[in-house]
Amino acid sequence: MKILQRLFVISSRKNTSNTSPLSFGPFNSATQIRWKKPADTAQTRLENRIRDLKLDCITAQHCQLNLVLNLHRLVSAKKRGHFISVQSLSKWAPHAGIKTLTAGALLRKYPHVFEVFTHPAKHNRCCRFTSKFVGLIREEEDIIAQLEEEAVIRIKKLLLMSVNGTLHLHALRMIRNELGLPENFRESIIRKFETEFKMVDLEIVELVDRDTRSPCLAAEVEKWREKEYTDRWLSEFEVKYAFPINFPTGFMKAPGFREKLRNWQRLSYVKPYERMEVVKLRTCGGVERYEKRAVGIIHELLSLTIEKMVPVERLVHFRKDLGIEVNIRELLLKHPGIFYISTKGNTQLVYLREAYSKGSLIEPNPVYDVRRKLLELMLMGSRNTRELKLQREVKDDIDNVKATENRSSSADDDFVIPILESFDDQ
Repeated sequence: MKILQRLFVISSRKNTSNTSPLSFGPFNSATQIRWKKPADTAQTRLENRIRDLKLDCITAQHCQLNLVLNLHRLVSAKKRGHFISVQSLSKWAPHAGIKTLTAGALLRKYPHVFEVFTHPAKHNRCCRFTSKFVGLIREEEDIIAQLEEEAVIRIKKLLLMSVNGTLHLHALRMIRNELGLPENFRESIIRKFETEFKMVDLEIVELVDRDTRSPCLAAEVEKWREKEYTDRWLSEFEVKYAFPINFPTGFMKAPGFREKLRNWQRLSYVKPYERMEVVKLRTCGGVERYEKRAVGIIHELLSLTIEKMVPVERLVHFRKDLGIEVNIRELLLKHPGIFYISTKGNTQLVYLREAYSKGSLIEPNPVYDVRRKLLELMLMGSRNTRELKLQREVKDDIDNVKATENRSSSADDDFVIPILESFDDQ
């Protein structure tokens, strides 16, 4: 009997040590506890999803390049020369978002981007951006200025996807860099092409002729559908409303997932450039058709960008104009084969999965090539620094020769001064 009592005491102590408020024993063994279900929200699904390491690596590199470009905008806005002292760099860097690196560590990390020199008048250590880095930035600006007709087509397509044929300029301004628009696109594009656009308000642009019958205004996904129809001999029923699906490596498919995906691919919907009719949500597939149209709009918007990616928080500014009345982040997470959200860095970037292969863009463009050169120049780090030293030594020698020539020329002209003084004395 004593042995049974000791076993009962030990079991009760073990039960009380658990997080459960009840200790199970012979008298309360039938008591039920309602266990709390794990939360299934967009944040938990974002944390527990399968990651794409190559796209995450691109995001990390993209964040580093943006920080350096932000610092370049601050320094180039100075009126007293496009350089800054090393002491002031530690104060300016946090305004550009660089908070984890000191001034010295920043200069040592990117020697192909920053150039350290001694100020000729103040004799203090200053830094400026290298000529190669500045040249690539100017080359990007020149290419964007040359491709203004393509920029007109992009803005026109966005206006055709909108509900009323209008867009707010602040939404376009938020993704100006992603769309490849010039900095003053309001004057250089919208006001210049008056036959295409007109300003309804100070911050609202409208399309003059909303004609969707033009063949150049077809969605980008239609090219893939036509290729699948002709090359793979698939039926029109399978391809007409389908999207390219590329799941990340290690993606686990639940039972019945393939059948649901096949039915979703066959589901008809109102395409982005078609006039949206009233969708009856209570009809068969009403909600799914509405969400599929939103998927098609976001897919087309990402296809219009230069690098096929956009920060998620900036897509929210297009919800009202494009008629996306759903939670955008939950919609993107619901379709991991079409979109991928990368959480590396401070911002969340959404990628179009079909546009990337092995960590690079499948169909590059001139603007993307220049931005890739900027990124490669920054990622070179301390490699090939001997060539930089030789180039700077040659440049210093040329400057010294020019300085000595100027001094000698000024010394040769000194004979004029005593002659003039003699005239003054007479």
